[in-house]
Amino acid sequence: MNIIINIIIGIVALLHGYFLILEMFLWEKPAGRKSFRTTAEFASQSKTLAANQGLYNGFLAAGLVWGIFADDAVKIFFLSCVIIAGLFGAYTVSKRIFYIQALPALIGLVLLLVA
Repeated sequence: MNIIINIIIGIVALLHGYFLILEMFLWEKPAGRKSFRTTAEFASQSKTLAANQGLYNGFLAAGLVWGIFADDAVKIFFLSCVIIAGLFGAYTVSKRIFYIQALPALIGLVLLLVA
């Protein structure tokens, strides 16, 4: 079961690494604008804010990777951070954030807690 949990945590970490790339480096590019459904004008005006958000996603990814090698408390903490961020994003921005961000972390957390 630990292997499955660590694979899920790794997937969540990879997602957040991808979010970092989209927000920090591809925000104004077609891939970034398509992913976040933004216009070129909005992307240009909000690129600094997006880069800041991308950095936070990078910290979440780093914490999740650390969790794979650390004890359950670290895993629980970072999965919970991702879930809270995903719930907030779903409430304030788009419901699809729940499915992309929070749900995979929630699955990992539930499996971790029942293991």
